[in-house]
Order: sequence, then structure tokens, then C-alpha cells
Amino acid sequence: MTISYTLKVANARFGGFSKLLFRWKGSIYKLLYKEFLVFVALYSLLSVTYRLMLSEDQKRHFEEVALYCNKYTDLIPISFLLGFYVNLIISRWWGQYTNIPLPDQLMCVVSSNVHGADEKGRLLRRTLIRFANLSSVLILRSVSTRVLKRFPTMEHIVEAGFMTHEELKKFESLSSDYNKYWIPCVWFTNMIAQARRDGRVRDDVALKLLMDELNKYRAKCSMLFHYDWISVPLVYTQVVTIAVYSFFAFCLIGRQFLDPSRKHAGHSLDMYVPLFTLLQFFSYFGWLKVAEQIINPFGEDDDDFETNRLIDRNLQVSLLSVDDMYQNLPPMEKDKYWDDQNAAPPYTIATAAETLKPSFMGSAFDMRYVGDSEQVPYTPSMPRARTPMLSRFLSSAPSPAVSMKNFMGRGARAHPVVRFKGEGYASPNPNSRYVDQDTDFVRRIDEEETTEDEKESRGSEPPTPRLLLKVPRRLQASEKQKKMEQPKSSPLLITVSEPSDENMDSDQAEC
Repeated sequence: MTISYTLKVANARFGGFSKLLFRWKGSIYKLLYKEFLVFVALYSLLSVTYRLMLSEDQKRHFEEVALYCNKYTDLIPISFLLGFYVNLIISRWWGQYTNIPLPDQLMCVVSSNVHGADEKGRLLRRTLIRFANLSSVLILRSVSTRVLKRFPTMEHIVEAGFMTHEELKKFESLSSDYNKYWIPCVWFTNMIAQARRDGRVRDDVALKLLMDELNKYRAKCSMLFHYDWISVPLVYTQVVTIAVYSFFAFCLIGRQFLDPSRKHAGHSLDMYVPLFTLLQFFSYFGWLKVAEQIINPFGEDDDDFETNRLIDRNLQVSLLSVDDMYQNLPPMEKDKYWDDQNAAPPYTIATAAETLKPSFMGSAFDMRYVGDSEQVPYTPSMPRARTPMLSRFLSSAPSPAVSMKNFMGRGARAHPVVRFKGEGYASPNPNSRYVDQDTDFVRRIDEEETTEDEKESRGSEPPTPRLLLKVPRRLQASEKQKKMEQPKSSPLLITVSEPSDENMDSDQAEC
């Protein structure tokens, strides 16, 4: 039976885990006490032999061997091997648990999409969900010793009600050298297809939903089979086991307390009992025992999965869902808060203090702003901070679109493509710094403002294609042509009003 202590650790308190140290069932003491007693007995035997039974020359040789063993035991990477191995085993253990087939999703889909209140409809739904449970029983019987002891033969499965005698004959007539847990799933698909033809499943969407849920259920059965088939490589388990056992075999000699009169390094005290060595043994060997227990959670250890209870639960709730609960709905009524816009469920006296806590509005909600909170409208002419390194990266890759800088005449190689002359050709952007200014003067200012880093970055990029914009003398084009002539890539909208006759005359005179 799985040992659960979740309630004991619901709240963190002083010495919270200390209450768990005195449990026996499912504890590390139960797993490790035999190996621990063997290690203590062997250590005590060597200590008594060294102190009472060896001659002086033999003691000297034993001390040399002990110092040698103590020096080189640290070369065994026991922490690395055990840590990686246990992490792998725990990930595998959790993966096996999440792949235990549960019929909850499938039974909801069967109950809502396989219709018929008559006896045939009821028989159809119960048979479908029984096939699903039969598939899980067959796969759990293949991987779990508990389930195999409960159903040692196929006749026991028939007696338990998961299969009929006719189904057993059909099952055994299908010869295969491999595990046949998937056969009930195939029966399920064929039966649901027949139900679709008979109108029990009303549309193809419901049929697809049933097939998808069954495939998810079957996939979990398949994953359990593969987890049982493909184990952690044996060589890794052997390496870890040999490393742990050899480490503590050398510790039996290397961690002995030697004669303090010989003044060996690190042996100034004679403690008789190696407390830290025993603690190290408890930790490392306990680590190995944890991996040994959960490497196959379908056994009969204290913390292995309750597969028989899962089978009972799955069959009961799935049959209840597709049979008694089919179209058995409670009447709809107005809820308690029908006329109340602010629903507030009541609290007990033990939880009334929680109502005094303000609701969480965000981590920055309680921040107090100190400073000038006056808002300033954003304009495109606002200066932006750009570091030389950032501008180098930003300008390293040329954009296929025409940039604002090239469009307005900025840059070392750019030329003004739109010239606004006179008051009638002022810039349409009121915030622009090119308003009523000579273009050559503006370009000289831009070249002075260009940093050295920008010049270097521009030297590496290909020349930007020029954009030529011709302003006709008389704007007689249609509205559609005007929209096509407007540059779409630039966010700047250029509007040119129709010039007067006087302005056109002056332009012709200049030309």
C-alpha cells in the first residue's frame, strides 16, 4: 500500500519533517537496516582484530594498508554516479505513473456521444467501456506482479467480468507471438464504427472524438509495455552498484581508528565508533536503496503503485458514467447568486481572517511613485538614446525597406529626394525639423551629428537604393492612382497641394 504523508506536511512548521523520521512502514530504516547491521558488524570485527589480535609488526602493516585505502577511496566518483542515476530513475518512475491508463476522459466522451436510452444503447456503452478496461487489465497483468497474482490466468479475467467466454474464444483464436493487450481496442473501434452506421453516433465529429480518446488511452497502455520492456541499461546499474559496494568495502579498512601514539595524520583521536562514516554509509546506501525501490514501481514494495485498487476504481466509475449517469441530469435551477452581482460565498469562523487580506492586484500595484508625474506627449522628433555598439548592430543588416533616415536625406551617401521650396511646399509634418529650412543646410547638420560608429557601420552595408518621387505640375490623376503612388513602406505621409498658376509660372521661370 502506498504510504501517504501529505497531510502531515500541509503546513511548514518548526521541525516539520522530524515527525516523519519515526515512521517504520515505507521508511529508509526498513530498507537499509540489514545492510547497515552488516557494515557495523564487519567494521567492529576488523577493529577488534586490529586492537587485540595482531602483533606489533602486523599492526604496522595494517596501518599502512588503512592509510592507503583512506587516501584513494575519494577517487571513486560515488556522488556523481549516484546523483545522476537516481535522477534518471525518478524521472522514469514519474513517467510510468503518468502513463497508467485511466478511463476518465474516454468514459465522458462515450457517455455524451453514444446515444440510445433503450437496452441496446445501454449495452453498447457498457461494452465499449468494458473493452477499454479489459485492455488496461491485460497490460497491467503483464507488468505488475500484484495484478498477475490476482488474475493468474485468462479464466480469472472472465470470472471477474472483464471478458465473456465468447470474447475469450475470439481472443485466443487470434494467434500472435506478442502481447495482445491491443485487441480490445480494435474491438472498440470496430464497434464504434458500426454504431456510427446505425446512427448511435450521430456525426463524424463525435466519431473522431471517440477515436482520438481511445488512441490516447491505447497509447498509455503501449507506453507501460515499453517502460517494462526497455529498462535502464544494465551496465549503468552495475557501475553504480559496484561503485557503492567497493567504496564502503575500502572504508571498512581505511576508516579504522589507528593507534594515536603512532602520530599518523588525521588519527590523533581514538573514537572507536566512526560516526561520520556511518552517516555517510546511511546516506549513500540509502540513495541506492531509493533507486532500487522505485526502478520498478509495479512490484509489491510499500511505495509501489496500487494497481489492483486502480483496476477496481476504473471499472466502477466508468460503468457508472456510461450507464446510470446517461441522460440522468439534475434539473436546472437558479443559483443562489442569481440576483447578486457580487457573489460572495460564506466563510467559516476558522477561515474568516482570510477576508481581511486584500486581493492581489499585481506586484507593481503597491509601488509608490516619487517624482514628477506630468505627462509629456510623444513626438517623432524626440531624441532617442542609442549607444555606439547598439547602433552598429542595428545598422549592420540593411533593410529592404526605405528607412526614414534615407528618405529624409540623412546619411553619408543619401541625397534629398523631396525638396520643398517656398511657402507652398512646406513640410507636411509640423514637428519636423526640416520645416522651412534649406535641404543642403539640414544635410550638413546631419552629417555633423553622425557618430564615428555609425560611419563605420554604414561603410559595411550596401548602398541604399534611391527613392525618386516626382511631383507633377497638374494633379489630374484619379483617387485610385493617388493611393498607388503613395509610398506604403514609409510611415510618413506626404501630401502635396495643387500649385497655383503663379507658382507654376515662377517654377518655369527658374527652369
